[in-house]
Amino acid sequence: MSKMSLSTRMIFVLTLITVLSGGILAGWDMVTQPKIEFHRQEALKAAIGDVLPAHDSYQTQKTEFGSIYIGRRDSISDPVGIAFMAVGSGFQGELRIMVGLTPDMTQLTGIKVLEQIETPGLGTKIVVDPSNKQDPYWFPAQFKGLHISPEIVVIKNAKPTHNNEIQGITGATISSKAVTRLLNEQITDIKTAWTALGGTE
Repeated sequence: MSKMSLSTRMIFVLTLITVLSGGILAGWDMVTQPKIEFHRQEALKAAIGDVLPAHDSYQTQKTEFGSIYIGRRDSISDPVGIAFMAVGSGFQGELRIMVGLTPDMTQLTGIKVLEQIETPGLGTKIVVDPSNKQDPYWFPAQFKGLHISPEIVVIKNAKPTHNNEIQGITGATISSKAVTRLLNEQITDIKTAWTALGGTE
């Protein structure tokens, strides 16, 4: 009887601990989730600002290929640029890149990598290259003003000679190509979405 009672007490205590732990975690999630979402939205706004030319505001437009962000000097002026989030596979995991385009869809106005899980010290150089003391952001900086037609091309161990080429990261060619592959694929979709919205190519 005493053994049965001990077992019952142990089950009761463990059940109580489990219920309380679950309740605490659920409550904590309710507290932290809005904060996480707020910071995510702030990061999104900052990234849009980073990749678009100077603008006073932007309008969000939903399309079949995701949201696009149309930057304008004022509410009635022609767009100064279009931004969108490119999402896809990198070498190690998912890449999330904010991409800016000219309204005529001929050039990039900038990119900003928001999320990546690449090889530390190599693939992570798509964001910042600490080994390049003079210009640690040289890789993403290459994309500003880059022509996107016929497509973006990675050049290995050499300086680009054409306006649609970027220099790959030594030792991280796969990560470099993952970025350009993702851009080439999704820019095509965004061109289609922009045309459907009445934009021009």
